[in-house]
Amino acid sequence: MERLAKRIRTISPSLTLAISAKAKAMKAAGEDVVNFGVGEPDFNTPEHIIKAAEDALERGCTKYTPAAGLPELRRAICDKFARDNGLEYEPSQIIVSNGAKHSIFNVCFALLDPGDEVIIPAPYWLTYPEVVKVCGGVPVIVEASKKNHFKITPEELKSAITPKTKLFIFNSPCNPTGAVYTEAEVRALAAVCEEAGIFVLSDEIYEKLVYGEEKPFSMAAVSPKMKEQTITVNGVSKTYAMTGWRIGYLAAPLDIAKAISSFQSHATSNPNSIAQYATIKALNSPEASVEEMVARFARRRLALIERVSEMKDVYCIIPEGAFYAMLVVSSAYGKSFGAHKITDSVSFSDVLLDAAKVAVVPGKAFGADDCVRLSYSLSMKDMLEGLERIDAFVQSLR
Repeated sequence: MERLAKRIRTISPSLTLAISAKAKAMKAAGEDVVNFGVGEPDFNTPEHIIKAAEDALERGCTKYTPAAGLPELRRAICDKFARDNGLEYEPSQIIVSNGAKHSIFNVCFALLDPGDEVIIPAPYWLTYPEVVKVCGGVPVIVEASKKNHFKITPEELKSAITPKTKLFIFNSPCNPTGAVYTEAEVRALAAVCEEAGIFVLSDEIYEKLVYGEEKPFSMAAVSPKMKEQTITVNGVSKTYAMTGWRIGYLAAPLDIAKAISSFQSHATSNPNSIAQYATIKALNSPEASVEEMVARFARRRLALIERVSEMKDVYCIIPEGAFYAMLVVSSAYGKSFGAHKITDSVSFSDVLLDAAKVAVVPGKAFGADDCVRLSYSLSMKDMLEGLERIDAFVQSLR
C-alpha cells in the first residue's frame, strides 16, 4: 500500500523554491548573492493600504467573514472589473481567496474530472501543470515560439484541442516571458475557444504591469458567450506590492462561482479578514503608487534589455509586461566551468550560483529548458551587477 495518494505523488518539486532556498542560505552565510529569482515587487505595500489594515485592527475586524469574501470587497472587485476591463459582474460571481494561486486551484478543482485535458502554452508559470495534475486533469503543453515572441497562435491552439479538452489556461501579461497578447490576438484565440466550447482560465495578475502601447485585453470581454466560458483570476499581490497579504480573486459564471464558494467554505473558510479590508482600500484608491512602481520597473526593463543586447552568446526576447525576461542560454550547453559541465538550464543555474553568486530560475521549470528566467524586481544596482556577473560567467565557459 502506498503511503501517499496518487494525486499528491504527481506533483513535481519546485525548482524555483530550491534555487531560492540555496540563494538565501548562501546570503545568510555572508555571501554576496544577486537574486534574480524572486517573483515579487521589491517595494513595500503603499502606506495608505497599511493604514487601512491598522484601522481594521483598531475597529476589531478580526472575526470570520463570509467564505467568499466581504460583501463590500466583492462589490469593490465588481467596480474594478467594470472600470478596468469593461466587464459587469454581480458580487455573487466574485470569490475572494488566499492569493491568486488559490483561485487557480479552485477553478481547476471545480471544473476538472479525471482525464480532462487542459491546454497550457509554454513557457508557462510552473504551478499551472502541477495544479492540473493534482486535480485529475492532463496538461497538454503547446510550445510558443520565440519567433512569435512566446505567444501561441489560433492555429496552434486549435490543433491541440481534442474531445477531451475542458480548459485553456491563458496568461497575459505572462510569467515567465513577459509576453502581452494584443486585443486582436486575444479575440482570435477566443474565437477558437468559442467554437470548441471549452472553458478559459484567464490569469490576469500582471495586468497593470505593462510597458508598451499595447494594453492587456480581458478574454471575458470578447463577447457575452466568451464571458460565460471564462473564469478570470486576478489579485493584489503584484499590482499593490501585497504578496504576503495573500488576497486573490476570481470572477466566474454564477454556477461556477457558487460551486467554488461552497468548496472554499469547507476547504479554507474566508481569506484573512484584515487583508480583505486593506484590499478594499487598495482597489478604491487612486493608483499613483502603482504608476510610480510601474515606471521604475519600466526603467529597469530598458536597462536589462540594453545590457543583455551587449552580451555575446546569450539573448532575450523583449518582454512587454510583468517583471520577467527569459534569457536564452542554450549556447552554453556542452561547455564547462572548471570541472563542472553545463548540460541544461538546471546545471547552468546551479553552476552560475556557485561560481558567480547569481540566482536565476531554470527554464526547465517553465517548459523552456533552453532559457533561464530573470526577474527585474530587484534594485537597479543589484540587477546591473548581476548582469555583469552573468556576462563574465558565460564568457569564461570553455
